[in-house]
Amino acid sequence: MKIKAFILASLLFLTNLSANDKIITIGATPVPFGEILEFAKPLFKQKGYELKIVEFSDYSIPNKALLEGSLDANLFQHKPYLDEFNKANKTDLQAVLSVAIFPMGAYSRKFKDISELKTGSSVAVPNDPTNESRALELLEKANLIKLDRKVALKTPLDISSNPKKLKFKELKAAQVPRALEDVDLAVINTNYALDFGLKPLKDSIILEDKNSPYANFLAVRKEDVNSAKTQVIKEILHSQEVKKFMLEKYEGNIIPTF
Repeated sequence: MKIKAFILASLLFLTNLSANDKIITIGATPVPFGEILEFAKPLFKQKGYELKIVEFSDYSIPNKALLEGSLDANLFQHKPYLDEFNKANKTDLQAVLSVAIFPMGAYSRKFKDISELKTGSSVAVPNDPTNESRALELLEKANLIKLDRKVALKTPLDISSNPKKLKFKELKAAQVPRALEDVDLAVINTNYALDFGLKPLKDSIILEDKNSPYANFLAVRKEDVNSAKTQVIKEILHSQEVKKFMLEKYEGNIIPTF
């Protein structure tokens, strides 16, 4: 009986292992990546895989979940953010596929043109290193501030000139849209802007252009760079079906990089 039980348990283990080999789990922010992956589910099914999507609203979690093994990949970040995460945590997650550029924008409920920004105005920016630096670079490009170019990742402490004496409020990226009613200007990542009902091309008063270096990448563990699952994900995310969906769904607010 013990032998039969052992054989049965072994068969169940192998069956579950085989089943798990056909499940791909990807972590993503709800909008737009969660929507893009939801659209792609049938494409994964055609390849013989079941796609499971785990949505995150906090940038600090998906990379940790990937490292812990609960995800096969994640899709939410640009490479400077991943590089900073790897450096800070002494990890080696890999960016394996550029998917799209989501231009960061500045928004306001109080005025419609950046020229209306008054001296002493309050500005909300993301507080994680790369997105805060990116937000400040956007403000510099609009001639609102000047930054110390010797510093790679900039914070308000690295502002060398602030003629309008802007006051900065540093918040988690997901919280910045909620601050719109309380500040004069908010610099918001596109995925959170879309999630909040904002349309970058229509509603922003400053917007990154198509030459932005901040493309978003699919990330995996180093040992999975060449895995069968990673190859399937890459093939599907760079398919013409996904590209067409992004162009039609987001009306140019999200720009495919392929």
